[in-house]
This record gives sequence, structure tokens and C-alpha cells, in this order.
Amino acid sequence: MLQSLRTVFARRAALNPRLYPALCSVDGVCSEKRFYTPPTERRKFYENVSISQGEGGFEINLDRRKLKTPQGNVFMVPTEPLAIAVATEWDSQKDTIKFFTMNLTTLCNTVLDNPTMRNKEQLITASLKFLDTDTICYRVEEPPDLVELQKNEWDPVLHLAEKRYDVVIGSSTSIMGPVIPPETKEVFRRHLASHNSWALLGIEFITTQLKSLVLCMGLVDRFLTVEKAIALSRLEEEYQITFWHSSTELMSSHTGQ
Repeated sequence: MLQSLRTVFARRAALNPRLYPALCSVDGVCSEKRFYTPPTERRKFYENVSISQGEGGFEINLDRRKLKTPQGNVFMVPTEPLAIAVATEWDSQKDTIKFFTMNLTTLCNTVLDNPTMRNKEQLITASLKFLDTDTICYRVEEPPDLVELQKNEWDPVLHLAEKRYDVVIGSSTSIMGPVIPPETKEVFRRHLASHNSWALLGIEFITTQLKSLVLCMGLVDRFLTVEKAIALSRLEEEYQITFWHSSTELMSSHTGQ
């Protein structure tokens, strides 16, 4: 059984590194530089954070200075709730600004500066390509308890998505994954096209983190909570952790006898 698990996950990691980033090297080969990589931290230089409504959106003020993007553009977001969320990120910083804790600020900077000069169609394609390697569409043939776990946890989500969009997605135990019908991709493409660039970048970011467009759209359509989507995306990883932990304990108990 141990060898079977090693073989299954090794094959799938080799074919689809996006599904198993922890198994990939950290030299950047498996990652794509599509979002700003902020500096690690910086000494805090402001006391108060406020929001003001400007022409075309909402601005963030650090004391009396307007927050700007890395390219020097005025940091302006389209909605007040988003502005409040970003302002909260800045207001929660202590003596040191820890940029790695400010995901919304980073995403907004990426939308505003568009450092990779991508258009709307490219943003749609970036998310849509995950459908071919969607985490919850890849299934194992063994061990039986993992097969059952995937069926019980992932199938209901797939069925909801298929019903919601009136499409066929399916799943497969082949390392090549399921064959997604062109009609299904076109339906998702049209749905993604209904969103603006702000939403599309957010969708791409979430899809990238979950390794699943289906789970991401479940969040967008609100039939999945954030906690549930994350748990489903980590289903196999958590199974492996539990399995290897149990195996280690079992081996230790035998050794100690």
C-alpha cells in the first residue's frame, strides 16, 4: 500500500506540478509571476489610516498622504467595502509593515498597475486552463478509503457545478485527467467574461491557490464557504499527512516493543 501511494502521487505530481506545489522545486519553475511580489517588510511610517472618495473610486490615506501603487499610480479601488478591507490591512500593521500579510493590497496593486500587461481575455484564459487539471477532477484508484473520501467529498461539488452551469465536467483516474468537453469550457468562458478585471484577477488568484476553478466558482456562487473550499482543495494532502503520521506511529510502536 505504501508503494502504491508513492506511485500514485509521484506520477500525478510529475504530470501536473500545479496540483502538488510542495513537491516541486522552489526555483520558480512551477510558479508564474503574475502577481506583484511585495517586499518582505518595512518600518512603519504612518500613524493613521483613512478612506476618502475620489473621482472614480475610493482612496486610502496614510496620514495625509495618498497611498500609491509600486508604479506610482494613486491607489484607488471601485467599492467602499474593498477600500475598508485594504485600509484594515494597513491599520493592523504594528511597528513594522509586513507586506506578506497584505494580500488584498498586493492584488489591488496588480490590477491597478497591470505589470504583465494582460488584457481581459488573457485573465479569463489564465483561470480557464485550470479546468483541465482541476484538483477535484483527478481521482485515485487506491487505496479504497481515499477513493471513498474523494467520492463523498468531491462528487457533490462537481454535481452542483454541473447543475449550476448546465455542463458536463466529470472526473477520471487517468493521470491525463478527464477530457473536458469544449462546450463546457465555452460556458465557463462566457461566465468569466461577465466579470470585470478586478473580479477576474481575484478569481485567478483564488483558482491558483485552490488549484481548482470548480472550487473557486463555488465560492463565487456562494454554495461553498471559504473554509470548505480550502478543506476540499487539501483533501489528498490532509489524507497523506494523516496516513504517514499513523504509519510512523505504528512503526514506532513496533520498534519500541
